[in-house]
Amino acid sequence: MDIIIQTKSDKPIYEQIYEQIASQIIKGDLPPNYCLPSIRTLASDLSISVITVKKSLELLEYNNLIYTRAGKGCFVAEHQQNRLDDKKQSLAEEMLDKNLPFYKNLGLTIDELVLMIKNKY
Repeated sequence: MDIIIQTKSDKPIYEQIYEQIASQIIKGDLPPNYCLPSIRTLASDLSISVITVKKSLELLEYNNLIYTRAGKGCFVAEHQQNRLDDKKQSLAEEMLDKNLPFYKNLGLTIDELVLMIKNKY
């Protein structure tokens, strides 16, 4: 499991962790019932607070991407492929809803934004 923290990003660290783990689950890089590293291990490996990691995992659990077993840890939840596709669509729309007002305020047209996305993608 790879997680890269961008310390100069405006995005909170817990969101960066959430998004990276969620995308790895949705893409199938982390299989069902895969045991995630412990909160303390992740915090130590990433040199961040235990509270930050806990917040990320709570968000993953809230979105039914992982489940927790007391005393055992956090595991990737089982999903049918169509549910993962729905989750992928939902997460993409959530990010778009969050960022779209910024691009509108810049005065970018849809065509300019689409071209920018194509060039960056």
